Amino acid sequence: MNKAEQHKAMVAGHICLDITPVFNPDMKGSFSTILSPGKLVNVGKAVLSTGGAVANTGLALAKLGVDVLLNGKVGDDEIGDVIKKLVGPQRAPSLRTVAGQASSYSVVLALPGIDRVFLHNPGTNDTFTAADVDYNALKDCSLFHFGYPTLMKQFYADQGDELAGMFRQAKQAGVVTSLDVTLPDPGSPSGQVNWLPIFRKVLPYVDIFLPSVEEIAFMLDRRVFETRKAQAGDADPVLAYTADDCSRMSDQLMDMGVAVVAIKNGIRGYYLRTAGPERLGAMRQCVDFDVKSWAGRQLWSGSYRADQFGSATGAGDATIAGFLTAFLKGLDPVTSLKVANTVGWQNVRSVDAISGIEDWQTTLQMVSDSARPMNPLTIQDAGWSYRPAQQVYYGPSDGQQQQG
Repeated sequence: MNKAEQHKAMVAGHICLDITPVFNPDMKGSFSTILSPGKLVNVGKAVLSTGGAVANTGLALAKLGVDVLLNGKVGDDEIGDVIKKLVGPQRAPSLRTVAGQASSYSVVLALPGIDRVFLHNPGTNDTFTAADVDYNALKDCSLFHFGYPTLMKQFYADQGDELAGMFRQAKQAGVVTSLDVTLPDPGSPSGQVNWLPIFRKVLPYVDIFLPSVEEIAFMLDRRVFETRKAQAGDADPVLAYTADDCSRMSDQLMDMGVAVVAIKNGIRGYYLRTAGPERLGAMRQCVDFDVKSWAGRQLWSGSYRADQFGSATGAGDATIAGFLTAFLKGLDPVTSLKVANTVGWQNVRSVDAISGIEDWQTTLQMVSDSARPMNPLTIQDAGWSYRPAQQVYYGPSDGQQQQG
């Protein structure tokens, strides 16, 4: 039996405890006025939830029906105990507990109408190495997803040798590989690293890369990152990026070896660019999908409007879980993008990263509802055309648009 029929995945990398105080949704003001020095701010209960790619993407995949193995690392402390309790007895045993090390945690400040701020302690994530991956267990999987090397010291040191070695071993296990990153703090060691040589080493072994537009701009072209940030002013920076920005960066990433580039654009949804049939065909030994429908695609699918908003914590991870689940189940790229955006919509209805995620059948029903309100999306770059029936933009390099 093809491994893909089992829909089993390993999600490895960053895991932490998220401590999220609940703010009054009617609270007004800027971040600096709400949290000014010496001010007492009344908040609601603190929501304790697992954070990081291992928990956020892994548990969302599980809720969508994928058999998931979590491969993370915690310390033998109270925070580690809470993390294991939250992931549940079924999956906690696959987490490695290390004596004498502190578990990772984040304090998530999700103020109404303001992008989140994280106070983060990396803890055991900084000691995680390629040797912490269970490659024997990986042989029974179809997918290896790794998240947040940008927050894990061993993986951006030495120009990414550890990261490249891990993905090389994962490919040798015979799986589809995928990678997610975070936006580095410019003042942190990760933010001081030149990511271009790291990507050149790593991306030949990465099949699916799912960064946000800000993350990949920061890593590939700091000038574009700073320009778009300045253009946005007080607005969300993703609104300033163009389709041409995404096209240029995705082509650069594919030139380095990636088969599928899915760029998260927040409220503007997802941009997708894929390689040709030869590169994609190499992935069919692990996952049964229609190479013809996926090859040479350039698409942009808008996000759905959330009238009930809790928090954007883990929203990007949730969209990744939706996209990867759809891919594992053999769905076409247009539907896969809609699944990704739907699971992101499910996520933001709750304060934590997981509780809003629905099961697979419910998610498919939501995807099929063409009347569900979408956030406004207009792409004015040359060559892009909108197809109302699919509610998706086709790019100038899309193979099917060129044929049709």
